[in-house]
Amino acid sequence: MANPAIPAVISARRSASVSAKRRGTWLKFGPVLLGILGILGFLGLWQVVSVFGIVDPKHMPPPTVVFERFVSNFAYTQFWVAVGHTLRAWLLGVVISTVAGVLVGVAIGSSRILIRATHSTIEFLRPIPAVALIPIAALIFGPRIGTELMIIIYACFWVVLIQVFYGISDLDKVALDTARTLRMNFVQRVRYVIFPTLLPFLMTGLRLAATVALILAISVELIVGTPGLGQEVAFAQINGSAPAIYALIITSGLLGIAINMIMRFIERKTLFWHESVRGGKTA
Repeated sequence: MANPAIPAVISARRSASVSAKRRGTWLKFGPVLLGILGILGFLGLWQVVSVFGIVDPKHMPPPTVVFERFVSNFAYTQFWVAVGHTLRAWLLGVVISTVAGVLVGVAIGSSRILIRATHSTIEFLRPIPAVALIPIAALIFGPRIGTELMIIIYACFWVVLIQVFYGISDLDKVALDTARTLRMNFVQRVRYVIFPTLLPFLMTGLRLAATVALILAISVELIVGTPGLGQEVAFAQINGSAPAIYALIITSGLLGIAINMIMRFIERKTLFWHESVRGGKTA
């Protein structure tokens, strides 16, 4: 005689399996769906506000007009040249500030005397806003890329430097003592002990610096008039073309999202061995 409890157990297992599949599907596609709905809701609200004149369409044109201009920009050489100028300043600024931050950070962080000697100077210079230096940079370099680089490097250098300091302070003293016992020189200690510990902090600093660099590049172009997306926004403002301004702002935002995604991808690939990535979390 069959056990009457068996069908109930099988049914419960099937139900649990279906629920697990639904939960997995939601975890996979739910956040994306909610994100799309949020964007569509925002665009719908923007269209209503503009069409019904709640905000003057001269100041806030409807998204249909803005996106028409956004797409048409792709056909203009001037637009791509401006994007190229902005990305060139961004890339040079990030690379130079990262190299300088790592070299200076490792040199200072490896010496207690240098840490004490530079502490007050760093704490004085670090909080100075980079944008406050724009007039000085403009006087020195004029409306050229040197102005952008000076501002970007100044701001991003501190971001990278502080992350390097955090990385060095996280070093395992036992590992350092072992390296000294094995008579490793400074370069070998940096390569085999310091750099692996430093790398997760450095990648976090690099990702933050990349975003900051883009913001400052466009800000300098807008204020000083160096070639790039910021200068195009200034030209659109002078010509009174609100759709062009909004289209360029959207372009800048998408550029920032793309840079952040690329930096996260590089971070995941570089730190594939680190627990923060293996555990599905980023620093």
